[in-house]
Amino acid sequence: MTRVLIAAPSPVVRAGLETLVGNHPEFEIAGAFPDLGGAEAVRADVVLLAAAGFDALIGSGLEAPVVLLASGEPAPPLTREAFDAGVRAVLGPGASAQEIVASMEAVAAGLAVMDPRELEPLLAVSAAPPAPSGNHAEVLALTAREREVLRMMADGDANKEIAWKLAISENTVKFHVASILAKLGAATRTEAVTIGLRKGLVPL
Repeated sequence: MTRVLIAAPSPVVRAGLETLVGNHPEFEIAGAFPDLGGAEAVRADVVLLAAAGFDALIGSGLEAPVVLLASGEPAPPLTREAFDAGVRAVLGPGASAQEIVASMEAVAAGLAVMDPRELEPLLAVSAAPPAPSGNHAEVLALTAREREVLRMMADGDANKEIAWKLAISENTVKFHVASILAKLGAATRTEAVTIGLRKGLVPL
């Protein structure tokens, strides 16, 4: 069962999203709020956010992947900053119920949904040369939960074990692992742990 957190300022939109999520047999409503204030305390696998842009995510403390239902036209592109903030899908105001459901299913599985034209700039940023070794950008890039997951990866814990220890879903663990690999520029879990050891992210 995928737990979905809904955030929408409009009561009408919020009620509509609650109906959409509630009618899906694989979804469970984790909570519904007018905004993200206090929502970080709710355990969810996916966040369904209705907002004009990505500003609502700044400082929200959310750890689950986000599907953004943009209220403006055209929908904002999925930038690297938004991706780092947890956004994995951006849908315009004309998105159908089927598109919303498909996007939630995709991000819950650890995937991202985007226009192919948005992929090249993201890859270009990802391919930028790493910061000098004396820089602590990697430490700052990882959230507290990601550092916790990285330490468990170093202990040899599989995703299922990490999910049990942290009382989160395995899909959320997959999301954290993918984010850790991307932020550390690692291709495998072993490489991520090696980089974490070298940067002091994982205690010896």
